[in-house]
Amino acid sequence: MDARIHNHDCVSSALDSLDFAQSLSLLGAWVDGYVIRCLGEAGFDGLRPGHGYFVQRLLTGPVTATEMARALGISQQAASKAVGELVALGYVALATDESDRRRKTATLTDRGHEAVRRSRRARAALDRRLRRAVGEAQFAVALDALHRAVDELDLAAAVQTRTVRPPTEQS
Repeated sequence: MDARIHNHDCVSSALDSLDFAQSLSLLGAWVDGYVIRCLGEAGFDGLRPGHGYFVQRLLTGPVTATEMARALGISQQAASKAVGELVALGYVALATDESDRRRKTATLTDRGHEAVRRSRRARAALDRRLRRAVGEAQFAVALDALHRAVDELDLAAAVQTRTVRPPTEQS
Protein backbone atom coordinates (compact mmCIF):
# COMPACT_ATOMS: atom_id res chain seq x y z
CA MET A 1 0.00 0.00 0.00
CA ASP A 2 1.23 3.51 -0.82
CA ALA A 3 2.42 5.19 2.41
CA ARG A 4 0.72 8.45 1.43
CA ILE A 5 -2.66 6.74 1.04
CA HIS A 6 -2.28 4.95 4.39
CA ASN A 7 -1.24 8.20 6.10
CA HIS A 8 -4.23 10.02 4.57
CA ASP A 9 -6.56 7.30 5.93
CA CYS A 10 -5.11 7.71 9.45
CA VAL A 11 -5.34 11.50 9.30
CA SER A 12 -8.86 11.33 7.90
CA SER A 13 -10.06 9.06 10.71
CA ALA A 14 -8.45 11.36 13.30
CA LEU A 15 -10.17 14.38 11.77
CA ASP A 16 -13.51 12.54 11.69
CA SER A 17 -13.48 12.60 15.49
CA LEU A 18 -13.36 16.42 15.59
CA ASP A 19 -16.64 18.26 15.82
CA PHE A 20 -17.16 21.79 14.45
CA ALA A 21 -16.33 23.57 17.72
CA GLN A 22 -13.19 21.48 18.27
CA SER A 23 -12.05 22.20 14.73
CA LEU A 24 -12.61 25.94 15.24
CA SER A 25 -10.70 25.88 18.52
CA LEU A 26 -7.79 23.97 17.01
CA LEU A 27 -7.61 26.24 13.98
CA GLY A 28 -7.98 29.40 16.05
CA ALA A 29 -5.13 28.45 18.35
CA TRP A 30 -2.95 27.52 15.36
CA VAL A 31 -3.70 30.81 13.57
CA ASP A 32 -2.95 32.80 16.74
CA GLY A 33 0.38 31.01 17.09
CA TYR A 34 1.18 31.48 13.41
CA VAL A 35 0.56 35.23 13.58
CA ILE A 36 2.61 35.57 16.77
CA ARG A 37 5.47 33.59 15.14
CA CYS A 38 5.33 35.80 12.03
CA LEU A 39 5.42 38.91 14.20
CA GLY A 40 8.34 37.57 16.22
CA GLU A 41 10.28 36.75 13.05
CA ALA A 42 9.73 40.35 11.92
CA GLY A 43 11.12 41.72 15.21
CA PHE A 44 7.81 42.33 16.97
CA ASP A 45 8.62 40.42 20.14
CA GLY A 46 6.69 39.97 23.35
CA LEU A 47 3.20 39.92 21.91
CA ARG A 48 0.77 37.18 22.84
CA PRO A 49 -2.64 36.38 21.37
CA GLY A 50 -4.48 38.07 24.25
CA HIS A 51 -2.90 41.41 23.40
CA GLY A 52 -4.82 41.44 20.15
CA TYR A 53 -8.11 42.24 21.86
CA PHE A 54 -6.61 45.39 23.35
CA VAL A 55 -4.81 46.40 20.17
CA GLN A 56 -8.05 46.02 18.20
CA ARG A 57 -9.84 48.27 20.68
CA LEU A 58 -7.08 50.87 20.34
CA LEU A 59 -7.63 50.98 16.58
CA THR A 60 -10.79 52.99 17.32
CA GLY A 61 -8.70 55.75 18.89
CA PRO A 62 -7.30 56.75 22.27
CA VAL A 63 -9.05 55.23 25.30
CA THR A 64 -8.38 54.89 28.99
CA ALA A 65 -7.93 51.50 30.62
CA THR A 66 -11.28 52.04 32.36
CA GLU A 67 -13.04 52.73 29.05
CA MET A 68 -11.33 49.72 27.50
CA ALA A 69 -12.37 47.50 30.40
CA ARG A 70 -15.98 48.62 30.08
CA ALA A 71 -16.01 48.09 26.28
CA LEU A 72 -14.40 44.64 26.52
CA GLY A 73 -16.42 43.54 29.53
CA ILE A 74 -13.36 42.86 31.67
CA SER A 75 -12.01 44.20 34.94
CA GLN A 76 -10.21 47.53 35.03
CA GLN A 77 -7.23 45.72 36.55
CA ALA A 78 -7.02 43.29 33.61
CA ALA A 79 -7.19 46.15 31.11
CA SER A 80 -4.56 48.16 33.00
CA LYS A 81 -2.26 45.14 33.14
CA ALA A 82 -2.54 44.49 29.39
CA VAL A 83 -2.07 48.17 28.54
CA GLY A 84 0.98 48.29 30.82
CA GLU A 85 2.47 45.26 29.06
CA LEU A 86 1.88 46.85 25.65
CA VAL A 87 3.43 50.12 26.84
CA ALA A 88 6.51 48.28 28.13
CA LEU A 89 6.83 46.50 24.77
CA GLY A 90 6.61 49.78 22.85
CA TYR A 91 3.31 49.09 21.07
CA VAL A 92 1.23 51.55 23.08
CA ALA A 93 1.89 55.01 24.54
CA LEU A 94 0.10 56.73 27.40
CA ALA A 95 -0.76 60.42 27.35
CA THR A 96 -2.09 62.58 30.15
CA ASP A 97 -5.38 64.31 29.41
CA GLU A 98 -4.81 68.06 29.78
CA SER A 99 -8.36 68.64 31.03
CA ASP A 100 -8.05 65.93 33.73
CA ARG A 101 -4.46 65.15 34.73
CA ARG A 102 -5.57 61.91 36.44
CA ARG A 103 -6.87 60.56 33.14
CA LYS A 104 -4.34 58.70 30.95
CA THR A 105 -5.29 57.65 27.45
CA ALA A 106 -3.64 54.81 25.58
CA THR A 107 -2.87 54.99 21.86
CA LEU A 108 -1.03 52.73 19.46
CA THR A 109 2.51 53.81 18.65
CA ASP A 110 3.97 53.62 15.16
CA ARG A 111 5.39 50.24 16.23
CA GLY A 112 1.91 49.16 17.31
CA HIS A 113 0.40 50.17 13.98
CA GLU A 114 3.18 48.35 12.12
CA ALA A 115 2.51 45.20 14.18
CA VAL A 116 -1.16 45.43 13.13
CA ARG A 117 -0.13 45.75 9.46
CA ARG A 118 2.23 42.77 9.80
CA SER A 119 -0.39 40.60 11.47
CA ARG A 120 -2.89 41.45 8.73
CA ARG A 121 -0.33 40.46 6.10
CA ALA A 122 0.33 37.17 7.90
CA ARG A 123 -3.39 36.34 7.98
CA ALA A 124 -3.78 37.34 4.32
CA ALA A 125 -0.93 34.99 3.38
CA LEU A 126 -2.62 32.22 5.33
CA ASP A 127 -5.92 32.94 3.56
CA ARG A 128 -4.15 32.64 0.18
CA ARG A 129 -2.56 29.34 1.23
CA LEU A 130 -5.88 27.89 2.35
CA ARG A 131 -7.70 29.13 -0.78
CA ARG A 132 -5.14 27.27 -2.89
CA ALA A 133 -5.34 24.16 -0.71
CA VAL A 134 -9.12 23.75 -0.61
CA GLY A 135 -10.15 25.59 -3.77
CA GLU A 136 -11.94 28.88 -4.15
CA ALA A 137 -15.47 27.44 -4.05
CA GLN A 138 -14.96 25.43 -0.86
CA PHE A 139 -13.08 28.30 0.75
CA ALA A 140 -16.03 30.62 0.02
CA VAL A 141 -18.49 28.10 1.51
CA ALA A 142 -16.33 27.67 4.62
CA LEU A 143 -15.97 31.42 5.05
CA ASP A 144 -19.73 31.87 4.71
CA ALA A 145 -20.30 29.17 7.34
CA LEU A 146 -17.88 30.90 9.70
CA HIS A 147 -19.54 34.27 9.15
CA ARG A 148 -22.92 32.70 9.88
CA ALA A 149 -21.51 31.18 13.07
CA VAL A 150 -20.16 34.59 14.14
CA ASP A 151 -23.61 36.06 13.51
CA GLU A 152 -25.41 33.20 15.31
CA LEU A 153 -23.27 33.76 18.39
CA ASP A 154 -24.08 37.50 18.33
CA LEU A 155 -20.46 38.49 17.72
CA ALA A 156 -20.97 40.60 14.57
CA ALA A 157 -21.63 43.85 16.45
CA ALA A 158 -18.61 43.25 18.69
CA VAL A 159 -16.44 42.66 15.63
CA GLN A 160 -17.74 45.85 14.03
CA THR A 161 -17.11 47.96 17.13
CA ARG A 162 -13.84 46.16 18.02
CA THR A 163 -15.20 45.08 21.38
CA VAL A 164 -14.78 41.29 21.13
CA ARG A 165 -14.15 40.07 24.66
CA PRO A 166 -11.00 38.09 25.41
CA PRO A 167 -11.88 34.35 25.54
CA THR A 168 -11.55 34.00 29.30
CA GLU A 169 -14.17 36.73 29.72
CA GLN A 170 -16.75 35.39 27.25
CA SER A 171 -19.86 33.56 28.29
